[in-house]
Amino acid sequence: MWLTTSNYLIMSLSYAIPILIAVAFLTLVERKVLSYMQARKGPNIVGPFGLLQPVADGIKLFIKEPIRPTTSSPLLFIATPILALLLAITIWIPLPLPFSLTDLNLGLLFLLSMSSLAVYSILWSGWASNSKYALIGALRAVAQTISYEVTLAIILLSVIVLSGNYTLSTLAVAQEPLFLIFATWPLAMMWYISTLAETNRAPFDLTEGESELVSGFNVEYAAGPFALFFLAEYANIMLMNMLTTILFLNPSSLNLPPELFPMALATNTLMLSSGFLWIRASYPRFRYDQLMHLLWKNFLPLTLALCLWHASLPISYAGLPPYL
Repeated sequence: MWLTTSNYLIMSLSYAIPILIAVAFLTLVERKVLSYMQARKGPNIVGPFGLLQPVADGIKLFIKEPIRPTTSSPLLFIATPILALLLAITIWIPLPLPFSLTDLNLGLLFLLSMSSLAVYSILWSGWASNSKYALIGALRAVAQTISYEVTLAIILLSVIVLSGNYTLSTLAVAQEPLFLIFATWPLAMMWYISTLAETNRAPFDLTEGESELVSGFNVEYAAGPFALFFLAEYANIMLMNMLTTILFLNPSSLNLPPELFPMALATNTLMLSSGFLWIRASYPRFRYDQLMHLLWKNFLPLTLALCLWHASLPISYAGLPPYL
């Protein structure tokens, strides 16, 4: 019994630790990319080429004294950053990298439900802080996340119709004739923009609007708890981009050698994450009414129409629509 438990613990750590290391260096990539887009150097002092900057930032944040407002809710104020990071790591369980930690028959539904739970950590942190700015940011996050999950769910339903199964491993078989991004490029485009809104990234970072909310839902957090929110946010960014790769650009459908699959998956994920950074450096923040108008008046009717069209197509003997 002890051996089984220790094996599960080792397997879990073997998934969690690389994710956290990748998240740390994603912050460095973001700072370097943004700096070169703004004609400056970025981090280049700590370590060779600034490679140790994430380590220095992590040490600085976790050795600082955490502060808590006297009027805040003590339990929720401490528990919500831990919940945010726990959910951000748990959601990686069904992803085939190339093998999943747990082989779930309903892996896509698990991803959708876990991403829905992540909004509770933001809502509770904003409420527990007992600050008007944090509460407004949390309410914005709830409305934004719940709204864009509608389009994410409908696009996932279209992908399920095309692949014929709820498991992520079948997407490799479904994309052997053609990547789904070429067959369903409007859905892929709307999925990518919706993941921007789902992860509260610019130009949809209304929950952290510095110009009007100081820092939004995490304005009262500092030191270690703030670092946990930071890690959870970037883990969700990496997860969404990796999920985009698996859904629309699955490298395992190319019959690559096993040693090249992780490299291909990581390269596609890094390219999509760099797109997030490019968008952040290029576009100003949306107004809140523009954010909701984009979803309810543009994305929702189009995704519904495309989903119904995919569902009405005849299915070939192989279980795929004939145009694939």
